[in-house]
Amino acid sequence: MFFRLLCSLSALAVSFVCQAQPLASWPTQPIRVIVPFPAGASTLDYMVRLVAPEVSKQASNPLFVENKPGAGTVIGVDAVAKATDQHTFGGVANSFTVNQTLVKNLPYNTTKDLAPVVLMARTANVLAVRADLPVTNLKELIAYAKQNPGKLSYGSFGNGTTPHFAGEMLKSMAGIDMVHVPYKAQGPALNDLLGGNIDLMFGNLPDFISHIRSGKLKAIGTTYLTRAPLAPEIPTIAEQGLPKFETDSWYGIVAPANTAKASVDQMNVWINQALTDPQIKKNLSERGIEVLGGSPDVFGQHIQSEIAKYAEIVKSSNMKID
Repeated sequence: MFFRLLCSLSALAVSFVCQAQPLASWPTQPIRVIVPFPAGASTLDYMVRLVAPEVSKQASNPLFVENKPGAGTVIGVDAVAKATDQHTFGGVANSFTVNQTLVKNLPYNTTKDLAPVVLMARTANVLAVRADLPVTNLKELIAYAKQNPGKLSYGSFGNGTTPHFAGEMLKSMAGIDMVHVPYKAQGPALNDLLGGNIDLMFGNLPDFISHIRSGKLKAIGTTYLTRAPLAPEIPTIAEQGLPKFETDSWYGIVAPANTAKASVDQMNVWINQALTDPQIKKNLSERGIEVLGGSPDVFGQHIQSEIAKYAEIVKSSNMKID
């Protein structure tokens, strides 16, 4: 018994030393992380830039962010999939798994051309409406939409993004008709919602909460099955009559499939360590971002389950790219 315990402890110590020490031959040049959204326009971009200095310090090499937005993240993710320099990684969010089903002739294979590195975090979404829309809860919104079929417009920051998916899911579950208005980023869509040019929108709760609390927008509901810690005063959509309605926004890092496993594992360790930094944790918590972390395998399992989930809902809702 003692021998087995000693061996286990020794193996754990060896594993910790191996993980804590950088690879002698990698990285040999700056590390690049491609974010498929505009700079400063997404929680994913914020997260990557937040952990970048800490990862750079651990790697003894710079980590820089390159923004490649467009085509519902396909352009940026495709650039990651085709990179061969062993120093390129990519930031991904829900659209990464939605696009596997939604986008015809996707230029890469989500699971064959890219390798999971780490699932960093997630946030709740919120459904918000313009301040002068005559509804205050989900029941009233659904009734208004049924009385005005096809007249409500909902924004998103691109085809296949979480707000697009959530809007289509609401249409399907509630039996209502709304018009999708895609934007290139959340910022312009949110500005049009604040300006009354569109009627409603799903978005990241941390980015909407100040506008909701100031009265510039009205919150209809959040999208976890339980109330979001950042705004427990806002009821969930699930508790208002759609018990299976659940979405979130998650953020992870992937690598080209040809990246050496040792490099993927090392990047995983560095990012996990960065996510435990007290100041980084504080910054994320204040923005309502829930840190996850974990192994590449855990993220890989998450990707597979998300592909299956979105494929089912895309099919049942007859969701299409505008």
